[in-house]
Amino acid sequence: MRKIIPIAVDPESLSSEEKCGYCTNTTCCTYITQELDTPRSMEDFDTLLWQISHENVQAYKDEGDWYLLVNNRCRHILGDGRCGIYDVRPQICREHSNEDCEFNTPASDDDFDLYFPDYESLDAYCRKRFKSWDRRWDRFAKAAG
Repeated sequence: MRKIIPIAVDPESLSSEEKCGYCTNTTCCTYITQELDTPRSMEDFDTLLWQISHENVQAYKDEGDWYLLVNNRCRHILGDGRCGIYDVRPQICREHSNEDCEFNTPASDDDFDLYFPDYESLDAYCRKRFKSWDRRWDRFAKAAG
């Protein structure tokens, strides 16, 4: 097995073309984000709770917009971190800019307005936001009936 030895390099000194060659974590290829309609109602937040109940799924709000964050590595990443389908990669990969990527500054919880790493954190937020959170099922039943 090939061992990758990290090289200390200042990310700011590299051109965008050079960055990917030094990145050994391939962080940009280990997750996807999907913008959501802004959750407003208890029903919206209940659905969001269901979504983040799944493994490797979180939610966050950033600059007023809501997103699902799915931590799931791209299946085309090779052992050395390079893309195995680089020449025929999807358009979204081609358009991805590494001007301000995780190689420069790794992402952290502080990067978001709100961050929900798990069910419990979102449930606690909902309990503060909606005083009748535990009675939401009664409301759902009335709306359906």
